[in-house]
Amino acid sequence: MNTSKFNSQQGHVNHEPDSSTEVQMNKPGKSMPFSDQIGNYQRNKGIPTKSYNNTKVYIVGSGIAGMAAAYYFIRDGHVPGENILFLDQLHVDGGSLDGAGNAKDGYIIRGGREMDMTYENLWDMFQDIPALELPAPYTVLDEYRLVNDNDPNFSKARLIHNKGEIKDFSKFNLAKKDQLAIVKLLMKKKDELDDLTIADYFSESFLDSNFWFFWRTMFAFENWHSLLECKLYMHRFLHAIDGMKDFSCLVFPKYNQYDTYVTPLQKFLQSKGVKIKLNVLVKDLDMTINTDGKVVKGIITEQNGKDVIIPVKEDDCVIVTTGSMTEDTYYGDNKTAPIIGIDNSTSGQSGGWKLWKNLAAKSDVFGKPEKFCSNIEKSAWESATLTCKPSAFVNKLKELSVNDPYSGKTVTGGIITITDSNWLMSFTCNRQPHFPKQPDDVLVVWVYALFMDKPGDYVKKTMPACTGDEILAELCYHLGIIEELDNVVKNTIVRSSFMPYITSMFMPRAKGDRPRVVPEGCRNLALVGQFIETNNDIVFTMESSVRTGRLAVYELLDLNKQVPDIIPLQYDIRHLLKAAQALNDYQSFPGQGLLKKLLKGTYYEHILVENPEAEEEHESFFAEQFGKFQDWIKGLKG
Repeated sequence: MNTSKFNSQQGHVNHEPDSSTEVQMNKPGKSMPFSDQIGNYQRNKGIPTKSYNNTKVYIVGSGIAGMAAAYYFIRDGHVPGENILFLDQLHVDGGSLDGAGNAKDGYIIRGGREMDMTYENLWDMFQDIPALELPAPYTVLDEYRLVNDNDPNFSKARLIHNKGEIKDFSKFNLAKKDQLAIVKLLMKKKDELDDLTIADYFSESFLDSNFWFFWRTMFAFENWHSLLECKLYMHRFLHAIDGMKDFSCLVFPKYNQYDTYVTPLQKFLQSKGVKIKLNVLVKDLDMTINTDGKVVKGIITEQNGKDVIIPVKEDDCVIVTTGSMTEDTYYGDNKTAPIIGIDNSTSGQSGGWKLWKNLAAKSDVFGKPEKFCSNIEKSAWESATLTCKPSAFVNKLKELSVNDPYSGKTVTGGIITITDSNWLMSFTCNRQPHFPKQPDDVLVVWVYALFMDKPGDYVKKTMPACTGDEILAELCYHLGIIEELDNVVKNTIVRSSFMPYITSMFMPRAKGDRPRVVPEGCRNLALVGQFIETNNDIVFTMESSVRTGRLAVYELLDLNKQVPDIIPLQYDIRHLLKAAQALNDYQSFPGQGLLKKLLKGTYYEHILVENPEAEEEHESFFAEQFGKFQDWIKGLKG
């Protein structure tokens, strides 16, 4: 089909508009939506400026970011699927979105995904990917909605202590000064926060609050992590803050992350002719760098023990996943600990990190990988996957669950955090079965801890030095079933994973430490994944990975399409007021009574949460302030 007469574009398209700097004003010459104007208007099929029938696309890393790039090359770039080749050093695709094993040997999932309804790029892609189990024409998004619309998520035991006793988790318990600190952080410009840590900014009372327990365990933040990233998270999830106590703000998949996302996406891409070549280590890129720009000429690989250079034309595209949060994982089982000690001298030496370091050595535009992979003590934690037959642990799990774990419905509704655990241990049981072929009498439970340097309360070792049986002992102690440990060990297979870089993307950073999707001057190279700088999105989510893959395609092909900024609920007065009320545990905030009076009987009266006690308390507060104001006026007149 000839589309040449439609190919003209009015100037350069800003493929990544920035809502934090844009003045949203309609004026002559404006043709594109505002930066965060989410909606179906963004679903237009962009017309490429030329044919890409002869363009080859090489994607290094088959994680969700690379897979998203392949999808958008096909859908919006009209690149033939058979022109796209994945190169991955692993023996299996999916990157960090893993899920494997069986009931006999034990299942393993190194991590999980807490999903949000506002992941616009993720759902934009998965609304086109055929469903895993539903027949055509249903998609992954349709399947996801069917599960969650009929089984809303929440937790009845978000926090526990005192050997398995549910702790009150109804309040954030934030002091007024700490609420104000959050507001001030939201107001700060991003460039004021270079290299600052969370502990540099927040007080001890904030770090001891329920709010921080909820926040840090849900998102895996440590006190020494980036204050900038914490700020971005607060903007990104402002609309969800009131649901973080009981996880009613989340939606979860039916199965594990590999079967839910990777399997259907992989099938779609392969149906389009996309090829995946595994066990291929990409060591470096052969590049020409001069005043005309930066051009990839070849991909230097190691295949079957031999160096192989893949030639690349200037009209080809190379997509590289930089770094890896799950690289160099150490594994353990019931009788074996994953690791005894931590050695920074060997950090950042594996394939994914070396490739990024080799790129960074060529130019400053490729960032500073050493900022993220040089301090394992501050970027590591461990998880364990429990494959459980009926036992005392399963009986205790039933007490803490929303529904019977064998019902197929929401179980714990997210992680249950043990607040008096020296390891700061949490565990979760998602909908079962967690794997499509999982036996009916087996449950899969995921456990993780944040503190890797502290001995346990029962087992006097750090978690990385513990065998799976010892991890079970520590868990049983905190659940108050230590006397039934033998029964639990007999019926539970443990597979543990120590990940040195699992929160490395949270490490304190400054402008320029992470490269842009298409670094300055690059003409046929884009970078994707969790260590890439975007305007306002966060890290450690599938959404941010998909965003980088989509941006890579739009920028390299210069499509007349934009990737909208994060959903604009941070600017919505309803969510701002709701967050203010939630952070204050629904007690009154200054001005609330007056605002309620102004809105009463109007179209907008529904935007405040009803709390008669708070209104009464606030009226006296506001009256007092108004009285002081009147006295001040009288003083001026006198």
